[in-house]
Amino acid sequence: MFDKILVANRGEIALRVVRACRELGIRSVAAYSSADEDSLAVSGADEAVRIGPEHPRRSYLSIPAMVEAAALSGADAVHPGYGFLSEEPDFAEVCQNAGLSFIGPPHDVLAQLSDKSRARELMASCGLPLLPGSLHPLRDLDECRRTADQIGYPLIIKAAMGGGGRGMRIVHCPSELPDAFRQACADAHAFFGDGRVYAERFVQAARHVEVQVFCDAYGAVVCLGERDCTIQRRNQKLIEETPAPGLPPALVERICQAAVAGARAARYVGAGTFEFLVDGDHRFYFMEVNCRIQVEHPVTEVATGIDLVQEQIRIAAGERLGFGQSDVRPQGAVIECRVNAEDPDRQFTPAPGLLTEFQPPGGPFVRVDTHCFPGMRISAAYDSMLAKVIVWAPDRTEAIARMRRALAEFRIDGPGVRTTAPFLDRVLDHREFRCAEHTTGLASHLLNGSP
Repeated sequence: MFDKILVANRGEIALRVVRACRELGIRSVAAYSSADEDSLAVSGADEAVRIGPEHPRRSYLSIPAMVEAAALSGADAVHPGYGFLSEEPDFAEVCQNAGLSFIGPPHDVLAQLSDKSRARELMASCGLPLLPGSLHPLRDLDECRRTADQIGYPLIIKAAMGGGGRGMRIVHCPSELPDAFRQACADAHAFFGDGRVYAERFVQAARHVEVQVFCDAYGAVVCLGERDCTIQRRNQKLIEETPAPGLPPALVERICQAAVAGARAARYVGAGTFEFLVDGDHRFYFMEVNCRIQVEHPVTEVATGIDLVQEQIRIAAGERLGFGQSDVRPQGAVIECRVNAEDPDRQFTPAPGLLTEFQPPGGPFVRVDTHCFPGMRISAAYDSMLAKVIVWAPDRTEAIARMRRALAEFRIDGPGVRTTAPFLDRVLDHREFRCAEHTTGLASHLLNGSP
């Protein structure tokens, strides 16, 4: 097992990793920017190393700064959390070359799966269904036009190295294609430093279902169940739950089997999430693999009783999986809501500021993962998520009621600060959501005033 782990991230996931290290008897080192000097992760870790100024490019996205912090602190492993450098193959390789264990997949697996077009090609080769589209990055606008002629409209253009819902452009007709292609390429370069894009058919009324897998270096692959992530804004998730409501159990089983087959084909190691779209006819299609711990990992933890972050650490230390497929027995219904510092009435524009009040909800079967506290300044330089509220109940109806109660208890205030909590409650109370008839368009329909 490791002696000391550098936590190469910030916010609630950094605090989550620090706590996991403490329970495992491992010393933790919080890498922090100048904006996070007073963070809970810094105060909770055994040590802390300042890595640079507030801007992420000079701190949390700086590979040299992270490796230097690990060297200065004497860490023997690095946990990248999610976002930032978590899926960066070069970071994993640099860590390996520096004698540091990267708590995530090997760099060659990351290189293959972080490139969405390469991942699609691999999954197609092992029989996973794909949406019609290009298997390789599009060379230019002419190739994009030919692809569009083959697959039809609407289509979506995505960044080959994309993630987090960024770098996507939906195209409804041929006249929109030139601008959408140019903008998608520009977005891909701006967000990910790689302007390559690919195109696939866009499914307008879809469900978004993902599967959590865990794999060790000895060939064991275990599925920990599915999560429904259909409620989204700007292709970014707002509500996640398990089990996926309203889908036939046989369909969910096929999706889980596809994820396991994909993990085996990729020779995956660590925590991974295979993401799928399900259309109105209950046909499912592979989208991408997230090669890291997910924001929504608590949904699976609460349902299964398995600590996913501790299991990540054990696998990276060379241990075998501590459970088999027969040990995974999800119980009840779990829902997670992301409470963000955003103004839904202004198209979810970030609404940062000084938190003068921050009182999370409590009560039975309510978990809140957060890094916030009264007096904390919410920085506009980082993601807007303030907290994740996770509830468990014996069934979905009770889980919805418990989540609505928890959101109503949340007290967040400060000059200029707005949150998504009231909007989340509207979604939870909507007939389509309650009846499990919702699709990825529900949040935008509510935002635009649709009943």
